[in-house]
Amino acid sequence: MSVQQAEPISVSKNVEIMSINGDQPPSEFIVKEFQFGSIDTSPPLGPFPVIDISHFSNSSSPEAQLQLENLRSSLSSSGCFQAIGHGISESFLDKVREVATQFFAFPEEEKLFYGRAVNESEGYGSDRVVSQKQVLDWSQRLSLTVFPEDKRRLNLWPQNPSQFSEILDEYAMKIKTVTEVLFKAIAKSLNVDEESFSNQFGARAQTKARFNFYPPCSRPDLVLGVKPHTDRSGITILLQDKDVEGLQVCINGKWYRVPVISNALLVNLGDQMQIMTNGIYKSPMHRVVTNTERLRMSLALFIEPEPEREIGPVEDLIDEQRPRIYRNVKDYGAINYECYQKGLVALETVKV
Repeated sequence: MSVQQAEPISVSKNVEIMSINGDQPPSEFIVKEFQFGSIDTSPPLGPFPVIDISHFSNSSSPEAQLQLENLRSSLSSSGCFQAIGHGISESFLDKVREVATQFFAFPEEEKLFYGRAVNESEGYGSDRVVSQKQVLDWSQRLSLTVFPEDKRRLNLWPQNPSQFSEILDEYAMKIKTVTEVLFKAIAKSLNVDEESFSNQFGARAQTKARFNFYPPCSRPDLVLGVKPHTDRSGITILLQDKDVEGLQVCINGKWYRVPVISNALLVNLGDQMQIMTNGIYKSPMHRVVTNTERLRMSLALFIEPEPEREIGPVEDLIDEQRPRIYRNVKDYGAINYECYQKGLVALETVKV
């Protein structure tokens, strides 16, 4: 087995070990500035509709039209919804959760065989530290490129559990089908050509998987699992923990809990889809809170256009009533990362 050189991880900074020991979080984990609102571990449940996407295959039916209206309403307000009717069995979703949880249960030294190298994003580890002022997230992650297949770094794909690679590959293929359905439905909901979005993503669109593990934390009132952010992706498909809540979405300046629905996939738009829809649909601000009692896991698949493919607002969504908001850009992921380092909002920097 090829072993990736792991980034050194200080035992004092490892959230899993601190959680097991019941340690108080060090100062670098403490949220000191509440720019996006203070931490509330139990705000109200949000207005996130459950949409049966199986109806989108028959767009002329009354039920399909109703679901398209729900889609348009949710994506223009909260930017996310819970998708059912996606064709993935609940038992298979449980398998995905199971192999992820099994991997995280292994000893730290075994997980570090797949450790993230310094200044890289792929592999197992914690936050990339890009600023001395950075507040660290209370989480461990395993990040992997899934598509295009020839970009997979298989030395970072866990060999234990033995079914890990097979299940992740199968899950990603199923999500690819779901994404194709969503691209067409989103186009229909905006009355533009069905291929308006899939064409911008390209045949070699990227899919990146990130397994998130949030151990119990002694101070959930002061520490976040993930800081407030919007996604750099086009679309993010999130498989939530089957039992433990933690994700919150900000709507009109207020935070709302996202409920757990065991057979649903949470769909939220990323910045690149906000650009493509000329700001009609939103890339929502979201965060993850911690809790004192239970481990929480989730799996996010981020779907992004080919980096060298130019994206921009769909021409049919630009008119005198709604002028062009964003310029055309390439490799928005790189723009997003540079802005993150500088404390800038990436979407603001690509406005006309």
